[in-house]
Amino acid sequence: MKAKSIFFWIFSILLMFSIFVYQKLTGPTSHVRGKIEVDNEVIGYKLIRTWSGKTDAEIKITVHNENVHGKYIYKRYKSFDTWDTLKMTRDNAKLIAYIPHQPPAGKVIYKIILTDDKGTKYYLTEEPVIIRFKEHVPALVLIPHIIFMFLAMFFSTRAGLEALFIKRKTYNLALLTAIFLLLGGLIFGPIVQKYAFDAYWTGWPFGNDLTDNKTAIAMLVWAYAVFQLHKNKSSVFWPVFAAIILLAIYLIPHSLIGSQLDFTQIEATN
Repeated sequence: MKAKSIFFWIFSILLMFSIFVYQKLTGPTSHVRGKIEVDNEVIGYKLIRTWSGKTDAEIKITVHNENVHGKYIYKRYKSFDTWDTLKMTRDNAKLIAYIPHQPPAGKVIYKIILTDDKGTKYYLTEEPVIIRFKEHVPALVLIPHIIFMFLAMFFSTRAGLEALFIKRKTYNLALLTAIFLLLGGLIFGPIVQKYAFDAYWTGWPFGNDLTDNKTAIAMLVWAYAVFQLHKNKSSVFWPVFAAIILLAIYLIPHSLIGSQLDFTQIEATN
């Protein structure tokens, strides 16, 4: 039994870190990366999809060949804008595009084109890249939010395995899961949202923010699982069901339907 318990702890840790990597790779902070060959030079690029602070977003691409020039086209996402075209500035081996700063949750769609000395154009991506602007979130708020959310995932997995195979400490593990969900999702989560997008909650009933909505669902399911376990410590269905629900929620890319401004609506009301 002890060996089985140790195995389940290790499995829960590995799953937690796997989900962390998955969320990192699929979330809005992951960059669009690639390589393209221009005039016999292989150029690697990293196109950002999120920007914090109050300055224009900088996209830098290393291009050593000074005969290669760049330009970028952009417009606000969900707006009536037409495409604007600007030249990239050169700073030694760097070509730099400056995407105009937007208010929190504002998005810009952009595309970068390189041109060699023969006039041949090279599009870095087939589809435009969308970048979302947000305000700076202090580390003292962001780090606890992340830690608590992944501890919730860790204890959720362990509670589900405990309920299925060992049946000794399911209630305690479920309670820890609910506590960390409460701290990470419903206390620090809204604070992070307020710093980043100037709104504590944009899920139901105030909006359709998927991150907020799935956090609320996870909290409700795990709270009910704890309630059922409080009545019957040997309950299996609800902790297992809650663990599956939370895993499914974490498999949804972070901020898939997140906070964003609809400039068409803003312009229509002005």
